[in-house]
Amino acid sequence: MEKRLFQKVWSKGQWEGLPVHRSLLTPMMFLERALHVFPEKTAVVDGNRRYTYAEFGSRVYRLASALIKAGIDKGDRVAVLLPNTAEFLEIYFAVPQAGGVLVPINRLLSSGEVKYILRHSGAKALIVHGTLGHLLEPIRGELDLPLVIWTGPEKKAGDPADFSYEDFLREGRDEPFVYRVDDEDQIISINYTSGTTGQPKGVMYTHRGAYLNAMGEIVETGLNLSSVYLWTLPMYHCNGWCFPWAVTGVGALHVCLPKVRSEEIFRLIGEEKVTHLCAAPTVIIKMISEAPRDYRFPRPLRIVTAAAPPPPAVIEQAERMGAEVIHVYGLTETYGPHTVCVWKEEWDGEAPAKRALLKGRQGVGYIHAPELRVVDENMEDVPADGKTLGEVVMRGNNVMKGYYRDEKATAEAFRGGWFHSGDLAVVHPDGYIELKDRKKDIIISGGVNISTIEVERVLYRHPDILEAAVVGVPDPYWGEVPKAFVTLRPGARLREEEVIAFAREHLAHFKCPKEVSFGPLPKTSTGKVQKFKLRERALAEKEARLADREG
Repeated sequence: MEKRLFQKVWSKGQWEGLPVHRSLLTPMMFLERALHVFPEKTAVVDGNRRYTYAEFGSRVYRLASALIKAGIDKGDRVAVLLPNTAEFLEIYFAVPQAGGVLVPINRLLSSGEVKYILRHSGAKALIVHGTLGHLLEPIRGELDLPLVIWTGPEKKAGDPADFSYEDFLREGRDEPFVYRVDDEDQIISINYTSGTTGQPKGVMYTHRGAYLNAMGEIVETGLNLSSVYLWTLPMYHCNGWCFPWAVTGVGALHVCLPKVRSEEIFRLIGEEKVTHLCAAPTVIIKMISEAPRDYRFPRPLRIVTAAAPPPPAVIEQAERMGAEVIHVYGLTETYGPHTVCVWKEEWDGEAPAKRALLKGRQGVGYIHAPELRVVDENMEDVPADGKTLGEVVMRGNNVMKGYYRDEKATAEAFRGGWFHSGDLAVVHPDGYIELKDRKKDIIISGGVNISTIEVERVLYRHPDILEAAVVGVPDPYWGEVPKAFVTLRPGARLREEEVIAFAREHLAHFKCPKEVSFGPLPKTSTGKVQKFKLRERALAEKEARLADREG
């Protein structure tokens, strides 16, 4: 692919000298449109820094051309270890423009986990923030990493990097050039799963899939020219659900937030006139619990939530503060959101509690992702009765190309021609799906299935409970029984027997927790409760009790 520069001739409405393949679907088209239509509009706010789209585009072109000059070739992997900053947004366009493949890395991983991803992906370059340099220092000598670029705090002598980010940009040119994409099925990124059941897997996204998912976000969340998007969602997570490209595509404003703190969220919502943000239910809970008394959002705010099924009580509380909650569902393997609980006009008159219950369902496929089923073990669709459990399966442009360097895992995930999510759900008579549990989390007590999500939703209704998670623990008679882990609201006091009694008021007794533990819940960086750690904690607590009795 040639790298020659070209001139834009907007007065003629033409592109001079562009190859035909530029009509292929790629998120790179979003930046070109923004630069054409909104060059003087503010594109990015990051602390005291504010860039127009023209300035943002100039920095993207400089980075892309500098990467090419440094030897990054088509298909080379460029790893990124950054918080939510303006540089990360630039990288989302510059690396694919240079023909490279993005490898965003979770900044909360250990050095050993970072080393595994860098080695497994075969990264040729790494862009790292100074506050995360401690993850690189112990492993730098063990890696075949030709290029390390340092951003954030000023680079000091001895830091494990070859360039500072701003110095590296000076190596490039700010003129537009023909980006090196000649196949929309070309890999745009490799995003690694959390690896809770073994080594993380590298999920391969394509230019076509990323473009269509970004378009889906624009349509389903109502992004437009006037939108202001606050980056509470980690940019490294599923490419920020493709919002780096979606927000840019409509010429909206990116507001960066390197660290999620409630007071900073409320400040930016007020000062920058934020209209959209994405947040896991745990982040929404934190915002609700730390909001000033009688706080209401100063203007309409759309909160897109996923990562775990949001308790209806949390949706109801957020909407009482003036938010509109959009509930979506998906996985790393589906570029983030795949379904959305599309609101229907006939539900407008429902009471707040019923509205929240309806919004708590996972809904239907995104407008670009209609291929969604709930199937039994024979790949037959379960009846739409709201009762029969099946596994959620998907396919289409919005599903990964496969796992990088793992043909066996790819074949297993796509058995029967559909991607298997591992999530169990029911289909309601209106066609909306509702998750009941992960396959590995469903509790089978006396041969009967118990949905941990159902039990958790009841516990969230207690006024003193801030967060709740339920897991199955071994029982000599029933096989498994539910155990609850709860975090109380500040100043609240609650005993185990009171939690169990509350559950019995709202659930069949066999579904109720038999034990309750109190304390903070272990979570992933994206807000998912790590139930495998809770199961380990439950076993440890049981062993400790047995030891006390024997002693």
